[in-house]
Amino acid sequence: MLGGAAQAQNNTGASCETLRAQIESRIAAAGVAQFSVTTVDANAPANGKVVGSCELGSKKIVYEVRDAKAPAQGTAAPRPARGPAIVTECRDGTVSMGGDCRP
Repeated sequence: MLGGAAQAQNNTGASCETLRAQIESRIAAAGVAQFSVTTVDANAPANGKVVGSCELGSKKIVYEVRDAKAPAQGTAAPRPARGPAIVTECRDGTVSMGGDCRP
């Protein structure tokens, strides 16, 4: 679904907000209507699919689909069959798809 959402990019020093906004706009362009993309601390529990990391791995970007008929609070929502690829900010400031920062 979001294969293009997490294309490798060479955004040197891209901030968490920039990466989150890029991922969010590509998900919306793919036609997903009810979703959220949030940035949380790397050690924080995440409701949804981790689709990226930033600030040298100290934060993670989480994608969650929200169904219009969402279950009651505390009930797990069904997860998409195939989630987006993981976007990772490498130590040199570049952004990699799939978490592989090796040259």
